[in-house]
Amino acid sequence: MCSLRARCPPMSALSSHHHRLRWLAGAALSLAVFFALYTSAALAADPMRASDWKSIKQVIAAQRAALISGDGEKAFGYATPAIRAQFGDPDIFMAMVQIQYSALLTARYTEFLQGAVIDGLIIQPLRLVDADNSVRVALYTMEKQKGGAWRISGCRIGPSTTQAAYSLTEWRTPAPRSPAIRSIASSNRFA
Repeated sequence: MCSLRARCPPMSALSSHHHRLRWLAGAALSLAVFFALYTSAALAADPMRASDWKSIKQVIAAQRAALISGDGEKAFGYATPAIRAQFGDPDIFMAMVQIQYSALLTARYTEFLQGAVIDGLIIQPLRLVDADNSVRVALYTMEKQKGGAWRISGCRIGPSTTQAAYSLTEWRTPAPRSPAIRSIASSNRFA
């Protein structure tokens, strides 16, 4: 080791290069270990099982079906006790949904996205595609009740930022096949 008074010999370019490579390899290894531990800790902290997510999606789908059919009592029953206390009455709840959450009622296509637990909140996104092809995302917050049932504790709908590429009829309807293709496909013969 060099003292402050003594002059240190300069490192050769090769040993300096090896020193930097060793340092970079050590830093990369440290980052890899950190991310591995962080990811495993995050996964271990997530108490949700696949069956929980399935139940959550069923509750949201059932409430949406009840909302669309106009069954306020049934739709109101999928809300947490705090939400039910806030509105007090299924008719008031339905009126609020029709005014503030009309996209839930009018969406021509829905798709559940990957749910997440963020700071202890259980969030289940639902993609909504309106008749005009505008896309919205409803973010449901969920709570597990003492009896084990999942209930909806809130919902926020994000504004439309994109358009769907195709209408459902365009997407699901296959292109017409030419007669030559049909005859080859149905003949079971290969040339």
